[in-house]
Amino acid sequence: MKTRAWLQALIVGRTWRRCSLACAALVAAGTAGAYPYDGYDHTGIRRLDYVAKVHDGDVPGRKLQPGQYLPLDHVLPRWSGTDGKALPLADAGMQAALDKLLAGSGYATYSVALLDLSDETHPRYASSRADERVNVGSVGKVLVALALMQTLADVYPDDIAARERVLKTTLVAADRYSQYDHHTVTFWDPASRKRASRTIRVGDTATLWEYLDWMLSASSNSAAGMVQKELIALKHFGAAYPPPRAEYDAYFSSSSPKQLGELYRQTMDDAARRNGFDPEQFRQGSLFTQGGKQKVNGTSSYATSEQLLRYLYRLEAGTLIDAFSSREIKRLLYMTQRRIRYASHPVLNDSAVYFKSGSFYQCKVAGTCGKYKGDKTNRLASVAIIESPDLLPNGRPRLQYLVAVTSNVLGVNSAVAHQSMALRIHRLVEAQHPLPQPPAQPTAFPSVPVDDPDDAGAGKSDAP
Repeated sequence: MKTRAWLQALIVGRTWRRCSLACAALVAAGTAGAYPYDGYDHTGIRRLDYVAKVHDGDVPGRKLQPGQYLPLDHVLPRWSGTDGKALPLADAGMQAALDKLLAGSGYATYSVALLDLSDETHPRYASSRADERVNVGSVGKVLVALALMQTLADVYPDDIAARERVLKTTLVAADRYSQYDHHTVTFWDPASRKRASRTIRVGDTATLWEYLDWMLSASSNSAAGMVQKELIALKHFGAAYPPPRAEYDAYFSSSSPKQLGELYRQTMDDAARRNGFDPEQFRQGSLFTQGGKQKVNGTSSYATSEQLLRYLYRLEAGTLIDAFSSREIKRLLYMTQRRIRYASHPVLNDSAVYFKSGSFYQCKVAGTCGKYKGDKTNRLASVAIIESPDLLPNGRPRLQYLVAVTSNVLGVNSAVAHQSMALRIHRLVEAQHPLPQPPAQPTAFPSVPVDDPDDAGAGKSDAP
């Protein structure tokens, strides 16, 4: 089915997958809306207004892939078969296919966890080296989002509107905690229709929701540093957050790096444990900026591909904190900026991709290796939820799967390698769900022997 028809089918109300009871209750409460391209009115994320206007042809700009234009009310947790709190046992067929894939093409040392949810009665799990604990770079930002949403849920457990109000109206001004980062973010003024793409500078003011978006969509470390600071403030002030500026500044200026670090780590680890993760296997232990690290003591950061997949599974089941938080984090991960690395393979162009990636590379000698080609360290981590646009008769996507990949293959372009891995994983999942073949069509003419042995002239040549 073509992508346009897929979107039309969704818009007129076809449902991909039955939502869990909690998710269904959330939709019934009328709280739909957020981070896909048409979510500006609900969130106030100005970048989305720019994306929507480019999509509609109102302003010039590069349009996105077809799979990046799902309307906001269709970006929801889709899994209802289980609560997502425990991975299924390995599926023999899927495991054999994954082992075969990894045996060649330089993937033998990859850590991979894969969960195929295409069949809601038979989830298929496979993994390789999934318990290896490594630094996953910016993928750790998904844990920051979890901790912020968990703390917000603790302050307003039964008030979704209050949570949305805090996200949409709290203004965050970049300070030392934001410095420094090379990632650029989109600044868009809906009134003047002026757009800029640059790094975050001290004094840049945006809402908490916009800083969350910058942290995940553009992977801005500057935005992450500010979100982490706001997490500490939210934990400390509770329902009084955001406090008057004088109280806010007084708290941070009077608290030592040790005190702030203890509160930060306690908040992060508590959120992880309460959602079924082991802080000894999954932790974002420090702030993402040098300025933040100077103000808040930290510790090491790491994850395993299994823990990352568990995160995606609970997210898709709507049980990561609660249905609202799961939905909002999934929307934050829905890629409405240029796709990169694993998510950039053309085989995924028509699919909805929810994605985060993180890299860390080092050269033995400066200048001896390139970006994503470290010859001392060359780590790259990718997590993704893929929803295929080919609809089944009941309206569900034909393919839906979760994947977490980490690698450290020296001297190769890891971004290209992960892009190629995306194709191989997609073909692997496709092979588990072959499309039914149409029945053979009768030929236009009956099949007869070329030579008729009963013909009187059999065995004679037609040549003169």
